[in-house]
Amino acid sequence: MSEIKKFRLTCIVCPLGCTVEVTMEGDRITGVEGFTCPRGKDYAIQEIREPKRIVMSVVKVRGGRFPTVAVKSDRPVPKELIPAIMKKLAEVEVEAPVSVGQVIVENVLGTGANIVATREA
Repeated sequence: MSEIKKFRLTCIVCPLGCTVEVTMEGDRITGVEGFTCPRGKDYAIQEIREPKRIVMSVVKVRGGRFPTVAVKSDRPVPKELIPAIMKKLAEVEVEAPVSVGQVIVENVLGTGANIVATREA
């Protein structure tokens, strides 16, 4: 018989902030309780199996009104890759002008996510 583990987390999908408890037996999820909507259940399962986040940062701009431009990933990326993505973004420098939504880094680290500008520069 596999060890039974319980994980308690706070759902961040909506403002309700439900406390969700996930029960695992070995590598298998055997129960999810405490959510008030299906999105909360999906979030809890993903958070246990493969947590993902939107990455937000800045990159350097050459010849722009400001020295940097705010950027973010256009979809969540695996949480474990965030330090490597931040390191890559620290090496990026773009030429002005930069427009909102412009792809700054395509398919960052093979995640399928693009890094896009969130303001003009």
